[in-house]
Amino acid sequence: MSDLDHRVGVREQNLVVRNLRLSNVTEENCDQLVKEIDQLFGIDEVSYNIKEGEIHLAYDAVNINLDGVEEVIRKHGADVHDDWWTHTKESYYKFVDQNVKDNSEHKPWSCHKAPPGASRKNK
Repeated sequence: MSDLDHRVGVREQNLVVRNLRLSNVTEENCDQLVKEIDQLFGIDEVSYNIKEGEIHLAYDAVNINLDGVEEVIRKHGADVHDDWWTHTKESYYKFVDQNVKDNSEHKPWSCHKAPPGASRKNK
């Protein structure tokens, strides 16, 4: 896939996929919740599985993070499920998201490269 296969604001190299269980999601707030998350800049895909009680997210970790998505979830009266496994996944996702963002800002260097202004003398 290329960057052109995704929405604006989503780059293939920064794309992450997340699945989290939610609680307090009803049929009334589910559609509005998914619609508002879908409109956030950096979201590539969002869906909610009512049977599993799980939200599926695909987003660019440089442009948006899980905390921003959770704000929208809480705004609609829902929340991330309160169990050990969901909290473990959530913490891991946040760690990886921060790592993706940090790596995108990192400027590569090389110890084998000549310093700026230095020239090689040929004999």
